[in-house]
Amino acid sequence: MIFEYDASDEKCPLPLVNLRLRLQKMQMGDLCILTIADKGSIKDIPKLLYKLGYSYNQSLIDNGRVKITISS
Repeated sequence: MIFEYDASDEKCPLPLVNLRLRLQKMQMGDLCILTIADKGSIKDIPKLLYKLGYSYNQSLIDNGRVKITISS
């Protein structure tokens, strides 16, 4: 299953909290595609993913928006 979450207009900590909820729903083989723009989220979410042991790719989209693809 693919979980898509566009948090481009949300400020930290909302993207982090909502991402945690989506990660809890993920099963082996699922993907979560997250789009964020808040500087705090761009800094904190990769730290959380690393701490929890998730594999992810991060890329700059445009105008400071970042796309993070998380696999379980």
